[in-house]
Amino acid sequence: MTLTRYSSQILVLALASASMNAALAQSHEGHGAPLSGSSSQPAMTTMDSMDSMDGGTASTTGSMNHGAMNHAGMDMGGMDMGGSSTIPADARDPHGYSNGYTLNTGPYAQKDTSALMMSDMHSFGSFLVDRLERVHTRNGNSVAYDTQGWIGNTYDKFYIKAEGDIEQGRVGDSRTELLWSHAITPYWDSQLGLRVDVGNNRPGRNWLAFGVQGLAPYWFEVEATGYIGEQGRTAIRLSAEYEVLLTQRWVLQPRVEASLYGKEDPDLGIGRGLSSAAYGMRLRYEFSRQFAPYLGIERSQSFGKTASYVRGAGGNVGETRLVAGVRILF
Repeated sequence: MTLTRYSSQILVLALASASMNAALAQSHEGHGAPLSGSSSQPAMTTMDSMDSMDGGTASTTGSMNHGAMNHAGMDMGGMDMGGSSTIPADARDPHGYSNGYTLNTGPYAQKDTSALMMSDMHSFGSFLVDRLERVHTRNGNSVAYDTQGWIGNTYDKFYIKAEGDIEQGRVGDSRTELLWSHAITPYWDSQLGLRVDVGNNRPGRNWLAFGVQGLAPYWFEVEATGYIGEQGRTAIRLSAEYEVLLTQRWVLQPRVEASLYGKEDPDLGIGRGLSSAAYGMRLRYEFSRQFAPYLGIERSQSFGKTASYVRGAGGNVGETRLVAGVRILF
């Protein structure tokens, strides 16, 4: 059985060796020299083949002599053996998508491009009328506004904020702030400046303002500002809002605001502690990002000593307001 097995293996190897030698001889016909050792030096001996099948290592005694090959008949003219600096005729124009305009040429070229290369070096401006609305209550109607504008760059801006209401053609209560804003994190700005409160038939108040404004986690827009006024007066104003995109144009905006004071102010009917709060929501339709009319409902409430002042003046401690207005972005 062993002799028969070795005989069949020898026969298979012999046929494979003959096929390999024939293929090598055909591939080297154009070189003008016979394959060295193709007949006298087989690629693998019979004993080596048997050793390889039994787990041994096969050894190759023959090798190809490339020095004896004749390369004179080989055509290498069509082969590119090195890099070429010639630009193909059908190469894409690098300025094809800009209509030929570049940074230094064309009607939009900057005079000094070395000074304005990064976007955070440019100055921009924006003005937002966040709320310009008609307010309806049981006691009558009024107009309320809440605006803010800024000019500056990515890190430093100058803000002006104004909020108030107009009743019977007169400013009933208004707050105006002039602030310098500086970016302290990618989503938060610190603010420092002045606040001025004025109104019809009421004394004015001046404050030093300081606080933060930015975007809290989960996309809440937050403002927290502290105030220091004359005669030891202090105050804190907090506000937060969130935009729910029902569609790409319908936006629901819940909003809450609260004011706290550290000292009682009888001339203005303000008590110490939590003075007032307002919360509500507005649904707007954005014809564009710059123009969006809206409808909404809001609830306002007075607390503590402030509520006592309101009752003494014959007013309502809490009331529900229906609002209709427009939001404009410049």
